[in-house]
Parts: sequence; structure tokens; C-alpha cells
Amino acid sequence: MGGVIDFFTNTIQGLWEDSGIHALFASGGWKNLLMILISFVFMYLAIAKGFEPLLLLPISFGMLLTNLPMAELYHADLWQLVDGHVNYGRVLRDGGLLDILYLGVKLQLYPPLIFLGIGCMTDFSPLIANPKSFLLGAAAQGGIFFTFVVAGLLGFTAAEAGSIAIIGGADGPTAIYVSTRLLTGGGAITTGNIALAAYTYMALVPIIQPPIMRALTTKKQRAVKMEQLRTVSKTERIIFPIAVTIIVSLLVPSAAPLVGMLMFGNLLKESGVAARLIDTAQNALMNIITIFLGVSVGATTKADQIFSLKFGGVMLLGVIAFSLGTACGLIFGKIMYRVTGGKVNPLIGSAGVSAVPMAARISQKVGAETDPTNFLLMHAMGPNVAGVIGSAVAAGVLLSVIG
Repeated sequence: MGGVIDFFTNTIQGLWEDSGIHALFASGGWKNLLMILISFVFMYLAIAKGFEPLLLLPISFGMLLTNLPMAELYHADLWQLVDGHVNYGRVLRDGGLLDILYLGVKLQLYPPLIFLGIGCMTDFSPLIANPKSFLLGAAAQGGIFFTFVVAGLLGFTAAEAGSIAIIGGADGPTAIYVSTRLLTGGGAITTGNIALAAYTYMALVPIIQPPIMRALTTKKQRAVKMEQLRTVSKTERIIFPIAVTIIVSLLVPSAAPLVGMLMFGNLLKESGVAARLIDTAQNALMNIITIFLGVSVGATTKADQIFSLKFGGVMLLGVIAFSLGTACGLIFGKIMYRVTGGKVNPLIGSAGVSAVPMAARISQKVGAETDPTNFLLMHAMGPNVAGVIGSAVAAGVLLSVIG
């Protein structure tokens, strides 16, 4: 009888020790528990507040899954470099579900495919009608390069500094693409850290940008009404993506994957002869890749990598990069205001960051606070879509410089 009791006692004890509940409350398990609670916060922001729900919700659920003890869905050790390379055979053999999905991130497949879908949904007419918007989009990338220098001075490696700096472009797929290329594994900063910071600040655009916009512009400048944009011909809309692809790819070859797929998607849209391809790219394909990208990136936010001083530095420098990008766009908008004799509203400069179309809507909102009859949305869309191209070019420059 005693042997039977011992058997059942040992069995129950073994089941308890092998359970995730035991691991969760074991030494160090509090970090996993805290990350799970943080994932709940992000779910709340996505569901209740509508902050970038299409990506924040998959990322937050990926955070939940990866921090559940004993679930074995993602293994950070499988992504460590061996002789300078990831052992993909081992990943395919021993990896969990999220390891397999993460292959699309690691092989740089998901971000360009998302750019394909974005291209199908983007109207470049405001940018074509007002080419000066390119300057505002370029100016807003100033936060990226300033932060790159600052991060380097603070002791981050060139790869880490570049990955942090690209957060200033307010473009999640670009941040993931750059960090995946630069962060080869083994460090305290991961692609998941960068993605978490990037999408956090993208979601907080309505909170971060308005105070900066009001601080750097006067009431008179915010009240400027701009002339109506000219009508753009179909020929111009077709030539534009082809010309941009050629020019950018020749000048910054490293930007070709992102810019090329963005412009290919836009060419499909403007051609008027590829309705089925457009429907697939901007709906089914876009949705599938968004789910895979979000969940797999969220999976890289392991508790032991998030709770570190370096991740605190990522979050701090990330908001600095984004804020400086907004400020650079506004300052250049003020310069254009002066040069044109008051015909350009500086508020559209803040839309030069690549948070489409949210940043353009914020320009409209802040402008309408001063004059409800002022409609800046279409004018702000020019710098906004220029910012998408600008952030991709900035990514290419960083990759070329850092290697």
C-alpha cells in the first residue's frame, strides 16, 4: 500500500514540477509573469484604444505565448550564430511553431511583402502634385541619423545604434528589416526589442506629436491655408513608381527590396489592369503576413532580454529619434514657410515621418484646432508618403554604412 501511495505522490510531484505554473513561480519566473501582464496592457491598448491593432494585437499575443513557461514555442538559443551563421537545419528540426514563423523575419521576407501591400493601398498623387513634399519627407529622417550618432557615443555598437535609430522613421516593417539585418544574435538587443519600441511609438503618434507641433509653430503659421493641389494624370502616376525604383535602387542599392516592393505594389494599383493581384496583395497576402510578422516578432520579447538597461536605452532613444524626426520635419516646414512667403503650413512637415496615414491626420487635427475650416490632410499626405520612401532610403544608407 505504501508503494502505491509513493507512486502517486511521486507522479503528482513530477507533474507539478514539469508544469508551467511551477516554473512561473520558481526563481526568476516573476519576469515571465510581468511580461505576460505587459502583454495584457498592449492587448488593452490595441482592443480598447485602437492603437495600431492590426499589428499590436498579434505582437502582444506573441509576447504572451513566448513567456508562457514550458510552452516551447520559441527558442532564442536556436538563433545564436555558429561560425557566423544561423543553423537553419536545427531550427527546422528542433524549432517550435513561432521559430518556424520567425524564419520569415530572419530571412527578410515579411517586411518587403508588407511594403507590397502598402504600395497597393497608397496614393502618391499628393506627392507627385507637390514634389517639394520630398524635401519634408527627407528632413523628417534627420532624427534617425542624429540618434545613430548619439547611440554610438553612448556605447552602443554600430549595429545596435543603427537598429535603434531607425525607430525614428516610425515605420515598423522598416525597423524590423534593418534590425534583422544588423542584429545577428547574441547581444542584449534583439529585433523584438526594436519592434516593440517602434510599434509602441507608432501607436502613440497622437500623443507624442501634437505637443511638439504646437511648441515649434506659431498660431499664425498653423492657420495657413494652402492652395489646392493640381490633378495628377494617369501617365504621371504610372511613371512615378518605375522612376523611383530605378533612381533609389541605383543610388542606394540596399534600399531596393523595400522601395522596389513598395513601388511594384503602387504600379499594380495605378496600372488599372491587375485588379486580382491588387486584391490579393492588399487583402489576403497583407493580412497573412501581418499575422505572421506580429506574432513571430512578439515571440522574440523573452523576459530575460526585455528586463535590461540596454532595452531601457532602446525605449529612451527610440522616443528621442521619433520626436527629433517630427521636429526636423516641422523646422524644415518653417523654412519652406519663410521661403514661399507664407504659402506652406509648417504643420505638414511633421507628417514626414512614415506613420501613414496617422501622421497626416494629426497634421489635419492640429491645424483644425486653430482654424476648423483649414483642410491640410491631402497636403500632409505628400510628406507622409515621402516619409515612407525616405525611411526606406535611410534604412538602405544605414545598411550600406554599417554593412
